[in-house]
Amino acid sequence: MIVIASLVAAYVLGSVPFSLIIGKKVKGIDLREHGSGNLGATNVYRNLGAGWGGLCLLLDMGKGALAVGLTTIAAGLAPAGEPLPLHLTADIYRIVAAIAAILGHSFSPFASFRGGKGIATTAGAFAMLEPLAILAALVVFGAVFAATRIVSLGSICAAAVFPIAVLFFELRSADVSSTLIVFSFLLAALVIWRHRANIRRLQAGTEKKLTGPPEDEMEIARRAADQTMHDLAPPDRPLDHPRTEEDDR
Repeated sequence: MIVIASLVAAYVLGSVPFSLIIGKKVKGIDLREHGSGNLGATNVYRNLGAGWGGLCLLLDMGKGALAVGLTTIAAGLAPAGEPLPLHLTADIYRIVAAIAAILGHSFSPFASFRGGKGIATTAGAFAMLEPLAILAALVVFGAVFAATRIVSLGSICAAAVFPIAVLFFELRSADVSSTLIVFSFLLAALVIWRHRANIRRLQAGTEKKLTGPPEDEMEIARRAADQTMHDLAPPDRPLDHPRTEEDDR
């Protein structure tokens, strides 16, 4: 039963909406109503800056890794020679834990069953399942993003490469997991399908690039005030010109 309990824990872990929490704590906003509306690290970056976006990315990856790690430990606690529930293999339970965490992130009960696309949580989960394949996918993502500055395009390309990398590394391992190979292809298809709106925008040439974090609100307010003062200043006297008796006449 401890293995089943670990799957429930995996879903709960995945459901923790770190981006929603960060948005409300840092800026008092609901990220479902700002930017893309997605509860993910990219939207945090766009609305709160690089530091908070990076933190959210690590937290989302961490919950995926922790979900699979807990189930791995739970499966290992089974007495030697005793089958796991339903006579399924440990690999299958680890994969189910990854699915549970990803579904929790994408359809969180703590966020009205809304969430993000699950890219970071998927990467964290598969860092425990197939670390070399995830590394290959991250390299592809980094290269595409560096060339285009479009997060969605990098994610789609990484998802397309990922199952091929899993197949490559699994066929060269001593213990090939056909379950993991099949699952990686299904997961890649799901990730690409969840980016269907992004694909339409890419085709139309309207997908936004990630150019940088938002300006600080105080800096924006200061610039607006400076512009207002400039507009109100007499055309024949600059703002820093000292007031003279001639000005008072």
